[in-house]
Amino acid sequence: MQLALAPMEGLVDDVLRDVLTQVGGVDWCVTEFIRITDQLLPQRSFYALAPELHHGAQTRAGTQMRVQLLGADPQCLAENAALACTLGAPVIDLNFGCPAKTVNKSRGGAILLQEPELLYRIVTAVRAAVPAAIAVTSKMRTGFLNTDLALDCARALDAGGSAEIVVHARTKLQAYQPPAHWEWVARIAEVVRAPVYANGDIWSVDDWQRCRSITGARDYMLGRGLVACPDLALQIRAAAKGEAYTPMTWDALWPLVQHFWCGVRRKVPPRHAPGRIKQWLKWLGRNYAQADGLFTRLRKELDPCVIDAALGVDMRAALASGEPRPRRRRSSACGQSRAVI
Repeated sequence: MQLALAPMEGLVDDVLRDVLTQVGGVDWCVTEFIRITDQLLPQRSFYALAPELHHGAQTRAGTQMRVQLLGADPQCLAENAALACTLGAPVIDLNFGCPAKTVNKSRGGAILLQEPELLYRIVTAVRAAVPAAIAVTSKMRTGFLNTDLALDCARALDAGGSAEIVVHARTKLQAYQPPAHWEWVARIAEVVRAPVYANGDIWSVDDWQRCRSITGARDYMLGRGLVACPDLALQIRAAAKGEAYTPMTWDALWPLVQHFWCGVRRKVPPRHAPGRIKQWLKWLGRNYAQADGLFTRLRKELDPCVIDAALGVDMRAALASGEPRPRRRRSSACGQSRAVI
């Protein structure tokens, strides 16, 4: 069984990937999507969203990090995928599931599920552009407005060369509204050769057991459930083996909350940093009353120094250990050479 951490844009960045993979149980994780339009991106664009590329494409826990691309131009996606591979990407993942309106209106994410032929051309082009040893994978929903093309889209991804397909068991229109329609994972798995990961609404071991029963899936991608319950992957693994497991306590999680805040403070401008810790505390509040209480206490707080004190963090030491910034490079149009500054 493979358990993956989902690529949630605006939530699971390298800081949270670092924390969640330290807890354990996660086989691999994925970057937030890197938006590809009509240009070959500079290296800094990849390093900004995938700083793990500086460290063998692994989190500090040794968990593999895959690079996710989002776009609609097969050639540009292929060229950027090839560049990502030269930077050390071990796997190229293609996003056909993002439901955000701003992304969809610029022909990215789930809107492409209306065009199975385009999905095929994208995957085929990317597969041809990257080394044979590097897998190309895809993440999809069950459709855009409805599920009419779900099987056609899955077949297109499979025929194009997707080594794995993650299925978020909802349409774009359904967004994140419960329930996830897990039966579609099983239907898709019947028509493709690639392994299919079940994704959506796995918040607990009970959810995972129901999902497994309905989908027959072997592999799973955990998103908001893992953010809200950082040891969910460990809980699932124990349940799969029939082993007893004591869920992670708040006291055990607390050092990781502090570590997360230190990472945010190193990376994020002071005016934006408070929002990041509040965001995670809000999710943790689903399972930890202490997190909910801390969120309530800090909800209106805008001063990072006050939050430092509330979390018992010495930022003087934390800020002294900043990460080096990559060299700047200039982007160029797809099909043209890149200029290095």
